[in-house]
Amino acid sequence: MDTFRELHRGGSPLLLPNAWDVGSAVAFVADGYPAIGTTSFGVAASAGYPDGGRASKAATAALVPLLCRLPVFVTADVEDGYSPDPGEAADFVAGLVEAGVAGINLEDSLDGHLVAPEDAAAKIAAVRQRCPGVFINARVDNLWFKEDPTVDAVLVRARRYADAGADGIFVPGLANPAEIEAITGALELPVNVLPHPTLTVAELGGLGVRRVSSGSLPYRAAVDAAVASVAALRDGGTAPSATPYWDMQHRLESYAAALRPQVEGPAESGAEGPE
Repeated sequence: MDTFRELHRGGSPLLLPNAWDVGSAVAFVADGYPAIGTTSFGVAASAGYPDGGRASKAATAALVPLLCRLPVFVTADVEDGYSPDPGEAADFVAGLVEAGVAGINLEDSLDGHLVAPEDAAAKIAAVRQRCPGVFINARVDNLWFKEDPTVDAVLVRARRYADAGADGIFVPGLANPAEIEAITGALELPVNVLPHPTLTVAELGGLGVRRVSSGSLPYRAAVDAAVASVAALRDGGTAPSATPYWDMQHRLESYAAALRPQVEGPAESGAEGPE
């Protein structure tokens, strides 16, 4: 198997699906993806919180070790490291690395605003020192939050994070093809973007992109599909097609069995119906 770093150096960009719970992660693995990430939006929303503000810390700490039991690489969205202190951020990441995580996203914003680049760089450096093997995907949020949203400003931050020890640069909100090419052409590290509204993954690869993260798109699409499935019944339609209950149940039974190989016989369960 390729290493997680090598997945960024293939003939096409690494397409990374972002899961928000074990069920979604197991489904992505069943569909053949070699790596999965978490989405702070989906994880926070599943726990009843809006994204950002370090709201996903506890849920991420609980979820990531479960995902690391899957036979794929796992990279975790840890917002800004969940602390203003570089050492505390590194401690949190170290716990995930101990659980088996291969990479992290570490962003340079808090509560919808950029932080000083030297503060973000200090966290990257602390994580790199504490966890030398983890893939640090440094997120540059100028375009996402529309603060100093220029290519030059993005590159200033990206180069500083590269010098601090980042392995990749993630630029959410990067959507203009000329700007994509300018940024990928100016950086030696692999550049990560979100799905483009008009460009395919292959076309993004042609512009120099090495990783395309689905971000919160699968979570949002799943919520839309859930509402639409019940609305179809309410509006006089028939039940829409979906993966059969027993197929999904089998995936989760296989996952649970892999976690408890020493247990003989069927696991006890209070679930007796398909809800």
